[in-house]
Amino acid sequence: MAQNNIKNKGRSRPSEEIIVESVDTFSGHLEALRAVLIKSAITIAIIFIIVFSTVSWWFSFIGKGADIVVMGPFEVIRFYFRTSGALSIGLAIPFMLFYLWQFVRPRLIPKEKKIMHSMLPLMILLFLIGLLFGYFVVHPISYFALIGMGEQNFDVLITADEYMSFLLVTTIPLGLVFQLPLVVLFLNYLELLDSEIMGSVRKFAYFGLLVITALIAPPDIFSHLLTLTPMILLYEFSIILVKRKEARDRLEEDN
Repeated sequence: MAQNNIKNKGRSRPSEEIIVESVDTFSGHLEALRAVLIKSAITIAIIFIIVFSTVSWWFSFIGKGADIVVMGPFEVIRFYFRTSGALSIGLAIPFMLFYLWQFVRPRLIPKEKKIMHSMLPLMILLFLIGLLFGYFVVHPISYFALIGMGEQNFDVLITADEYMSFLLVTTIPLGLVFQLPLVVLFLNYLELLDSEIMGSVRKFAYFGLLVITALIAPPDIFSHLLTLTPMILLYEFSIILVKRKEARDRLEEDN
């Protein structure tokens, strides 16, 4: 009996140790994720203070010569806070991605680390290209086109809040849309998508992109075309990237 008890205790130890180890690992992951969130919040707060304290300098870039009015003193401070908050979050995205990379890197296998090393700079670059495209192309063309349409029948007054809302709608979504090639590569890495499927569903994909354009672009034909065109080009570019990746994978398998 005593020997059986000793054997049973000896057998139960590994499972208990595994449970304790898994709990410690899970709590360690939570602590690391908590550190990422704290560092991201601190980064956003620091950038917000810098942006808000230099509002007179960057406002000319945001306004871009548009005639903007405010309806009261509270709208002034609300506009400054809202704009500074949006800019601080946008400028903090590269830092937040770096913090997230620090969190994920120890938990990846070497192949996944190599993929993420190549994707992270491209992710930031595509996001910035999308923002710049929205800021320099989509926003001014659609804004002044809509203002011109309104001035034919109305005295148009644009409040600061309305202008900021329009600016965010014509820039931030495009920064996210420009992540399409990376999303496609990630789905291909998970073996959920390949170049043949993308080519066969091209018409349906274009229709889906048209629907997305209708949701994120201002309600005029110029903005829709300006937004839809790069999305279609990004889709075709994604097919090229997937084909190159598939060819590279086949070469590695042959070797």
